[in-house]
Amino acid sequence: MSPTTVQRRLAAIMSTDISGFSRMMNADETGTLAAVNQIRKKIFGPTVAAHKGRLVKLMGDGALVEFGSVVDAVACAVEIQTAMSTRKEDPQGKPLLQLRIGVNLGDIIVEGKDIFGDGVNLAARLQEIASPGGISLSASTHEHIAKRIEASFADDGEHQLKNIPTPVRVFRWSPELDSNTQKSPSSVQLQRPEKPSIAVLPFDNMSGDADQDYFADGVVEAITATLSRIRSFFVIARNSSFAYKGRHMNVRDIGRELGVKYVLEGSVQRAGQRVRITVQLIETDGGAHLWADKYDGSLDDIFDLQDKITEKVAGALQPSIQLAEIERTRRKPPHDLGAYDYTMRAMPDAWMLEEQAAARALELLDKALEIDPDYPMALALAAWCWAQRSVYNWVADISKAKAEALSRAERAAQMSSDDPLILSVLGTVHTFARNYGAARVLLERAIQLDPNSAWALSRLGWLETYADRPEMAMKHFERAMRLSPLDPMNFNNLVGMGSAHQVAGDDKQAADLFIRALQERPNAHWVHRNLCAALLGAGREEEARKSAEKLMRAHPDMTVKRFKEAMVFSPDVLERVGKQMAVLGIPEF
Repeated sequence: MSPTTVQRRLAAIMSTDISGFSRMMNADETGTLAAVNQIRKKIFGPTVAAHKGRLVKLMGDGALVEFGSVVDAVACAVEIQTAMSTRKEDPQGKPLLQLRIGVNLGDIIVEGKDIFGDGVNLAARLQEIASPGGISLSASTHEHIAKRIEASFADDGEHQLKNIPTPVRVFRWSPELDSNTQKSPSSVQLQRPEKPSIAVLPFDNMSGDADQDYFADGVVEAITATLSRIRSFFVIARNSSFAYKGRHMNVRDIGRELGVKYVLEGSVQRAGQRVRITVQLIETDGGAHLWADKYDGSLDDIFDLQDKITEKVAGALQPSIQLAEIERTRRKPPHDLGAYDYTMRAMPDAWMLEEQAAARALELLDKALEIDPDYPMALALAAWCWAQRSVYNWVADISKAKAEALSRAERAAQMSSDDPLILSVLGTVHTFARNYGAARVLLERAIQLDPNSAWALSRLGWLETYADRPEMAMKHFERAMRLSPLDPMNFNNLVGMGSAHQVAGDDKQAADLFIRALQERPNAHWVHRNLCAALLGAGREEEARKSAEKLMRAHPDMTVKRFKEAMVFSPDVLERVGKQMAVLGIPEF
């Protein structure tokens, strides 16, 4: 390099890349490139220009930008990531691309239009450890922007970065931490339990066929269920773990969001009748890999492979765990893998608590039961889908739906009497049938077998609500949400908490919780049955009438009588809520 063409200066450098770019290109090259170009045209380019940044170069999925002001650099990064976080969902349900951004203030070498040096290198390393959708800053950068922009950064401590000789103190930003953003429950750092705590994250499907995702999910489901039943462990429920599907986040962030010390990651590759499962156990504080292994076998061996992985994880977390304890946790496998396939495909829809989703799940479960009529898991999930039809007023004949649910749940229990999920389903169905004593025995037995069963705790919360014990109900709902803080079904816990307040006569708190639940799940129109009454009781008549109108649009045949037939609150509560519904114009019969 000639001395006349080389100069040094202090600059703020922003380094960006797209998380999971190679994987997405392999899956859909044309669509991924189109999405990248859209981000550059609509978000990245205009925002960089507005903050007086100079685009130094594009590098495939990455970019390098120079700023004369560190405040401009960080403000630009925050504005880009905020815009990225508020994009509309893909109409086909495909995961949206996410950026990782690193910003550093440092000395750079300029040659022509390009830049080099330690300041550039550190920005690139900060970008590599940033969470998808997040920003990482060096301490010097954070010091210079203190209180100059309206954004909140969390101190992430010192990190040893690749090819950087000394540890670097890092500050992180995410949309949840922004002081102008309402904090979600996931942005609150949860206290860890004293016992070993772990989340089994969704495994990557390496089969090259998106239709095989359910198979990888089934492996995770089985491992999570087995670990959950080891009483000396704290295991995050599967619904919260599956909130990370398609999101490749830093394990430190996951550890904070879920309040766990360990995560289990992995991949599943299925080719014909052969399967390979690769797993690694990671400690979330420092990102250390405790062990990794791979397991090869045929589809006939899949349940043995799952058991071997579970034993390995249990032994790594707590060597004193006896294999006999794990042996007791094993579920009865199906006689035919076809039944297993259909059941795993049905699993996500069974937990959506939406009419069309439950119908799709039930169709798949019926196919599973045609192959293996005695498969307990398929019977239990089918019972749960029928129970939803009864309690959410999705069918005209509520009594028939309850009978169908009870029949399937009891058959499942006959096949597998010590499975916590099956006991929970049977307890739930008995709750809807007003057999409260039997329901309590079954739900408490499920929790005894699986102390980490968030859903069993949630259903016990509902049982206490129906039994006019709102204070006890709240404790169960809160415990369920701690075990599964990112659970898509947590909106139902919010409905439960609102119902507990409604039972206690506190319509103001009840209405607020029902509204929060609908914000999380706008299509859960059945919530308006309780919301309209609570709003009226809270003196918010105009909002109550709008809620009642939404209920009748979604359920044109709704009557107070049908509400009372579907719900199982105490007679006094049903009478009070029914009168409020009638005042709002909902027909009595």
